[in-house]
Amino acid sequence: RTLDPTTVAKRYAKEGVLLPTLSDVPRTDVEGIKDYFVHFLEKKPDGKILEGEIYVGNNWAQDAGIYEFTFEDGSKVKARYSFVYVYEDGQWMIS
Repeated sequence: RTLDPTTVAKRYAKEGVLLPTLSDVPRTDVEGIKDYFVHFLEKKPDGKILEGEIYVGNNWAQDAGIYEFTFEDGSKVKARYSFVYVYEDGQWMIS
């Protein structure tokens, strides 16, 4: 768990895509992903997965479901999520 946007952005694959929870702008490069997390993490989110399904394939995995974030100011957002992971350069990365 981190509040550092650079650390979070480094978890994405080289060609990773972020469809953000609190923005309608897709992020398709490291700088865009980092920029989203600069603002998202300023809110000091605490996330919980409410329900999810995980599927694993050959060098990929998918995790999809519903999560909820509670922010430092007490506000909450519940949203669907889907992560696809790829095995890249010896590490699992968000794709």
